Amino acid sequence: MEESLEELRELASTAGASVAEVAVQQLEKPNAATLIGAGKARELANLAAGLSAGVVIFDQDLTPTQQRNLEEQLQVKVIDRTQLILDIFASRARTREGRMQVELAQLSYLLPRLTGQGTSLSRLGGGIGTRGPGETKLETDRRRIAKRIKKIEGDLENVRAGRSLHRSQRQSVPLPTLALVGYTNAGKSTLFNRLSNAGVAADSRMFATLDPTVRGLMLPSRRRALLSDTVGFIRNLPTTLVKAFRATLEEVKEATLILHVVDVSSAQAGAQTAQVLKVLSEIGATEIPQVLVLNKADLLPPGEADVEILRRRLLGDAGGKLEFRAVLIGALSGFGVDRLLETIDEVLPFDTVVSAHFRVPMRDAQDIALLHERGRIRQIRYGEDFCEIQADVSESLRRRLERHLAPEST
Repeated sequence: MEESLEELRELASTAGASVAEVAVQQLEKPNAATLIGAGKARELANLAAGLSAGVVIFDQDLTPTQQRNLEEQLQVKVIDRTQLILDIFASRARTREGRMQVELAQLSYLLPRLTGQGTSLSRLGGGIGTRGPGETKLETDRRRIAKRIKKIEGDLENVRAGRSLHRSQRQSVPLPTLALVGYTNAGKSTLFNRLSNAGVAADSRMFATLDPTVRGLMLPSRRRALLSDTVGFIRNLPTTLVKAFRATLEEVKEATLILHVVDVSSAQAGAQTAQVLKVLSEIGATEIPQVLVLNKADLLPPGEADVEILRRRLLGDAGGKLEFRAVLIGALSGFGVDRLLETIDEVLPFDTVVSAHFRVPMRDAQDIALLHERGRIRQIRYGEDFCEIQADVSESLRRRLERHLAPEST
């Protein structure tokens, strides 16, 4: 409970609120009308009035009835955890796709919460002079929202088709895709910038990155890959958001390798790892190979920075697979990033790296240049009319230059 409330405090701060007070109530079962008890509701009303609070935020989802009743009793705006997260997402979305995804989630959340009887409700009468407008404002709003939802879903389907086309074009090159995932504020964008020099906005606030970004990356083996940064996960991520961000999350689902970034300096690292694995399971990405990137390890005391102990502890808490490789890094300082790149090279199940011995005629200088550009040269020797090169190259490059292989390499 304490961890969940602390996270709610961070979410409120990210949304621009200043937390004045925190209240807790334990009940055998929630009150159907107000979630909390009548006495607690009166206490909150007095507290909100005394603090001149502008909003009361609940850590649990509220039904439309509960939200309406609480606002009447507390005489202040009431929102729940989902509404708070949607508000943060709305303020962070920058691209047209991101804004559409957020709007879809907001409208899906709003639709069942439309209420109203009062003066806006008019029915057709049975006689002269009793005929009203024929349709309530509530019904009009519902129809407009449903129509807008259908329109956005169609637009996002076009986005998905476009992403699918881009992925198929990338796969025809072909290039492996590395997807950065992790709990929000784990340091994904900082690592993304460190690896790709992308200049993506990164700060300590939650959900700093919403819009996915893809950049090229050169591995130590000289293999090229694509690196994508994705939205951060969080416990109890609203289902409306998971559905709305399906087009974005498919980048993770189609990745060749997942880099699961964990803030190991956090006391909740185990629970956060479990939550990310849960979301990956929900989107059908559990079968994709993963590397645990233990970020902010340079903030740990020297005796605690043991990669094997941390890996087993995190995956043990998460109930995950123990075969994941793990690497200690500090994305901000650059500590361990070289080792991370080497590990990616070792485990990337795509166009594997092999050692080969080439004997290239000097007239094929373009192939010598290609080996320098796309391979890791181990040894080189020049003869009168040839060049002998021992290099680590991708299997595709080895096949491409197969005519130059020395006899012992064939």
